[in-house]
Amino acid sequence: MYYQRNGVSFPPPISRDRVIWEFPKCYTSEACLHQRSDWDIQTASSCEARATRQPWDRQKMSKVVVVGDLNVGKTCLINRFCKDVFDRDYKATIGVDFEIERFEITGVPFSLQIWDTAGQEKFKCIASAYYRGAQVIVSVFDMADIKSLEHTRQWLTEALRENEPGSCFIFLVGTKSDLLPSEERQRTEKDALRMAADVNAEFWTVSAKTGENVNDFFFRVAALAFENCIRKDMEDGVPLSIGQRSSIKSDRVVLAETEMKDMKRNCC
Repeated sequence: MYYQRNGVSFPPPISRDRVIWEFPKCYTSEACLHQRSDWDIQTASSCEARATRQPWDRQKMSKVVVVGDLNVGKTCLINRFCKDVFDRDYKATIGVDFEIERFEITGVPFSLQIWDTAGQEKFKCIASAYYRGAQVIVSVFDMADIKSLEHTRQWLTEALRENEPGSCFIFLVGTKSDLLPSEERQRTEKDALRMAADVNAEFWTVSAKTGENVNDFFFRVAALAFENCIRKDMEDGVPLSIGQRSSIKSDRVVLAETEMKDMKRNCC
């Protein structure tokens, strides 16, 4: 549902549990690539002049691509954050799907477009086309399946191949942490930390079943992606507005526009 104000459409108010004021902490300092406890000074000062609501299609939005083997828990992770549900009997993702989560970060509207990609080999060609334009790449593995950790390197290689070098934040995320006893979990985390260092990623461990660290992880993703958007605006000389340039349109909107053009072309 959208609200009209002076002929402009606005989305409903942002949920209180999606408001971020303090800079989100990392999971562990050993795998933290951004060692600080507060917002970047330039970002903070810039946001003071930007804290006004913008129409939905002018809000800043970053694209997050989630990759990994079949059954490692990508869909469950996304559903836990976006819908606060856990379904152990979910169906495997066919091709790609995505959710849009809206935030208010230091008073400024911001959104994440979270892409859920299929882990099956037969869908790789389809999914790879959606890696392009990502600001964040999340490579997921199953904490109880060490082989899935070994495969994260290949998933990252394929996703990074579709994007400009150095243009993406990289996260390595271990799921199903609730299935491991404490000692085994610690051993797996040590292996994951080594992998994270090799691929220049920030490591997190989560449980979609219990919700452990899920919100904290996505808040961290949102904060880093938001700061990156603000910095790019400042570099491009756009100091007083959000989303006037380089914002990502919803792919559903793009698809609808394309279909409408085709209808007009074929009409009469």
